[in-house]
Amino acid sequence: MRKLFAALAMGVFTTLAMNATAQMSKPTQKPTIVLVHGAFADASSWNGVVTMLKKDGYFVIAAANPLRGAKGDGAYIGSLVADLKGPVVLVGHSYGGNVVTEAANGHANVKALVYVSAFAPETGETLGELTGKYPGSTLGQALAPPAELADGGKDLYIQQDKFHTQFAADVPAPAAALMAATQRPLLQAALDEKAGAAAWKSIPSWWIYGDADKNIPPQAMAFMAKRAAAKDVVVVKGASHVVMVSHPDAVARLIEKAAAAN
Repeated sequence: MRKLFAALAMGVFTTLAMNATAQMSKPTQKPTIVLVHGAFADASSWNGVVTMLKKDGYFVIAAANPLRGAKGDGAYIGSLVADLKGPVVLVGHSYGGNVVTEAANGHANVKALVYVSAFAPETGETLGELTGKYPGSTLGQALAPPAELADGGKDLYIQQDKFHTQFAADVPAPAAALMAATQRPLLQAALDEKAGAAAWKSIPSWWIYGDADKNIPPQAMAFMAKRAAAKDVVVVKGASHVVMVSHPDAVARLIEKAAAAN
């Protein structure tokens, strides 16, 4: 009898151990969040958002966007998405919105698109066309003379002494100065590249932007969000183009809302 009880106890222990191991090995039910920065920024612009998302249990990747053109950059981010298991939420800032719109195509695991002060072009549109659709952008006046590249291309930067006012007016001056010094350039030709298939037509989208954005006119973003039939649109009063830096809490909340949506 003692041996029988011992065998039963061992069986129960083994079953419990197997169940615990299975639970530990199960992938998280939460989607992976892929953050794509825009021009004149880098992946560190997401630091505040990343901190909040990770605290809430999300696996997050702040990808390095090449900033060479949406087709190539979209393919690069798309290859990252293809390697991920389970659902993905793609989040794009500024030019990065153009990239995630491209990157989502052909990847069934992308469940949501989040546009953060971003472009969401229609098929065949260019960023230049969208920026000029409504008044308000002063970016052209803040750009430095294009930097000539060995292959004949040209890189665009924002003049450092104009960066704070133009790009990040609601960010403390010392932080904006660091952002200006570490900004990454956009290939000029990317502004005139015609967009590919508009993934927002088949994938639900969420939007957040500031009403004091000087790069992309807020009216243009309102137009794009409405055209995309956005599930939710958050307009942050007084926020600059880098709303994810100045208001990471609001951006993180919207991303989590998109991630939790059915």
